[in-house]
Amino acid sequence: MASLKAIRKRIASVKNTQKITKAMKMVSAAKLRRAQEAATNARAYAEKLSELMRHVAGSVNDTPHPLLQSRERVQRVDLLLVTADRGLCGAYNSNLIRHAEQLLAQYGRQAVRMTFVGRRGFDYFKKRGVLIAEKYINLFGGPDLALAQRLADQLARAYAEGHCDAVFVLYSHFRSALSQVPTVEQLLPIVPAEALASSPREYVTEPDTHTLLDRLLRQYVRVLVHRAFLEAQASEHAARMTAMDSATTNAADMIDRLTLEMNRARQAAITKELMEIVSGAEALKG
Repeated sequence: MASLKAIRKRIASVKNTQKITKAMKMVSAAKLRRAQEAATNARAYAEKLSELMRHVAGSVNDTPHPLLQSRERVQRVDLLLVTADRGLCGAYNSNLIRHAEQLLAQYGRQAVRMTFVGRRGFDYFKKRGVLIAEKYINLFGGPDLALAQRLADQLARAYAEGHCDAVFVLYSHFRSALSQVPTVEQLLPIVPAEALASSPREYVTEPDTHTLLDRLLRQYVRVLVHRAFLEAQASEHAARMTAMDSATTNAADMIDRLTLEMNRARQAAITKELMEIVSGAEALKG
């Protein structure tokens, strides 16, 4: 059994850790509310933009836009992996990395060129023989709209110029504070819904339909990337809040066990002292 002093030091250490995990949980809960609201608002905008884009795409009957043209053979793939910069968020990062490994196994490691947003993904893959296009790590406040626009434009340009045959984004989709789902979404080529394409609406556009469609498609890719960032941030805060809540609960359980162990050790010490006193008194009588 550990000494009474050692147990007391351990209890103090666990209590300090519990204060940290509780504070991190409260911070994540506060950030989650704002991130969840932003992610929810982005979904509605993306859906409406998608509907408009698909109607306009369905009204263009001649050669499809380069971002709508699918390739017969997919030999080169661009993957945008969105992870967190920090840990202490449960299985959030490891789930995303596992799905990225599955995508690499599907297309081949040398066929996938990866762009990283978040340190955890980059740290894992940097020594594992993958093609790295770019990395954006240690982003204060998380990835923002400017980065989403920049990445979306780069990926769209690479696809239109034939440097890749498909573009995917891998992020964590936020469902609730307790559920976040790793999601692989195809950014390019964009696939218009057949139902909408077959029943196009009549639009009076300024500028012409082709120019409008080009702007809508590029804006659509930007919105998808930005929405992935917002979903990822909400998921990260939710995962960290849940992980810190579990850590705080585990710390409380550990303190209870150590307190019980400390009481037993103290009782054993008192009993030992009493036995020594009684034995000494009996020896003096003899």
